[in-house]
Amino acid sequence: MLHKLDLQEVIVEVKDVWKVFYLRTGVFTKRSLYALRGVSLRLLRGEVLTILGESGCGKTTLGRVILGLEEPSFGEVFWFGQSLKSLSKKEYKVLRPKIQAVFQDPTSSLNPKMRIKDILIEPLNINFNLSRKEKLTKIVKVLNRVGLSEKVLEVYPHELSGGQRQRIALARAIILYPKLLVLDEPTSALDMPIQKQILDLLKELKSSLQMSYILITHSVNIASYLATRIAVMYLGKVVEVFPCESLGRVAHHPYTELLLSASLDPFKPIKPKLSSPKGELSQHLNEFKGCPFYPRCRYRKTQCEVAIPELLEVSPGHYVSCFEHL
Repeated sequence: MLHKLDLQEVIVEVKDVWKVFYLRTGVFTKRSLYALRGVSLRLLRGEVLTILGESGCGKTTLGRVILGLEEPSFGEVFWFGQSLKSLSKKEYKVLRPKIQAVFQDPTSSLNPKMRIKDILIEPLNINFNLSRKEKLTKIVKVLNRVGLSEKVLEVYPHELSGGQRQRIALARAIILYPKLLVLDEPTSALDMPIQKQILDLLKELKSSLQMSYILITHSVNIASYLATRIAVMYLGKVVEVFPCESLGRVAHHPYTELLLSASLDPFKPIKPKLSSPKGELSQHLNEFKGCPFYPRCRYRKTQCEVAIPELLEVSPGHYVSCFEHL
């Protein structure tokens, strides 16, 4: 499913990435938890690749692996065509500022003991040799970009609203002018009106700063609002990848159909037909013999229980891991 493009156009790539956590179940025993199972994806320059799935599907773990915060158990991660495994400390220091993150809860991602001015000055201290005046100029400029005034510089995070804190987290991420932002549920801790403001801000920043995004979300509506391409994950596997404009207009993976049926948009005149999944949710604790969605799938066949379908292209840019589509 890899695009035939020059590596210079590829911001991030993961190749057959697995992540296994080991859970201690006794003094001498432990079990394996498979958070990622053979994930391969590419993010191209200028794209918004949305990782879509319900809680526990592995999307946040994938984001942390892409950021280099977790090492994959197997497989490789590439930044700008270079494997993280082979990067020297000097090369890593050059590339690290180009990839930044905004996490779900701005309260926990901002140091409560630091004033906003110090929070924003910290990445500049680490990465640039600037005078204090130059740093303050950059900080005021980035605050204006995210819709805040310099009045917030002397306050602490707890003195701001949730939306303001998320704007500060965003300002801290973009102050280095990165090529990529990894956004892990960036609006889920906010009220609905504030969510829309942050999403609109993300759209504007992507255009004006020419960044690429990896957006991690459980919301179909948020995915469709920002995405260029959508990758759907289920129990650590990517089960479908498609252009955003195809959402709801093509035959999707059964799990994607389930997500769409549960996506309630009060502004849509036609209400979706809700369907209940069959069977029990499989566990991360075991390696699968067949399709992970088999126990819940209404299209399931005998071969689904014993063989894992490959992620294959069924139409231009549309990849599905399902025997029903083959």
